[in-house]
Amino acid sequence: MNVQIQSVKFDADKKLITYIEGKLAKLDRFDDTITSVDVFLKLDHDMEDGNKVATIVLDVKGAQLVAERRSRSFEDAVDGCFEALKTQIGKRKE
Repeated sequence: MNVQIQSVKFDADKKLITYIEGKLAKLDRFDDTITSVDVFLKLDHDMEDGNKVATIVLDVKGAQLVAERRSRSFEDAVDGCFEALKTQIGKRKE
């Protein structure tokens, strides 16, 4: 599985990148046909819902799954995307 992480208009630190890669490595347990993962991290101006936005695009054999979450931290946003993608993978297998 090829993981690409892009941070828009800021530099993500190594700790965040390591966290994201570790979290996404767990997706292989749910679907072994994942070919690539694109992660987009960006800062938004909306402080009420959280200004950190994570979008994860999962290329699975025959489909593309997308999840986007907003939170006060990138870790929480990535966790939300991870849970959403787990649900999408489960529905796709049914």
